[in-house]
Amino acid sequence: MNRFVLDCSVSAAWFLQDETSARATNVFKRLRSEEALVPSLWPVEMANVLAVAERRGRISVADSQRAVELILALPIVIESDGRAILKRLGSVARQHGVSAYDACYLELAQRQGLPLATLDRSLTKAAKRSGIPLLL
Repeated sequence: MNRFVLDCSVSAAWFLQDETSARATNVFKRLRSEEALVPSLWPVEMANVLAVAERRGRISVADSQRAVELILALPIVIESDGRAILKRLGSVARQHGVSAYDACYLELAQRQGLPLATLDRSLTKAAKRSGIPLLL
């Protein structure tokens, strides 16, 4: 099965109408036949995206709960490298001038040799500089 690294910017766009894009929809459709790999940070980021969207009235509680149920049904594998990743993240963040959060996705794509699906501009630039193929 083909795999790719999924960034929260893409998965958030699936559930926030004002962030929906054809690129995000295409990634969603790929999950019919492919598997997404995400760092252990991703569920926390998604939970935060949904909680903030609820608080700001962008989505209802029911929409947020449906989003969680859908996420749990998708072929998304949460990768955990535990404590070993700490040194690598700092190095990747410094080298590419990105946050440690973005470095999680970049490092995972590098280590696994997988393309990265992101809508984030700084992460896109860092991936291009690193030679990481972009799914979008």
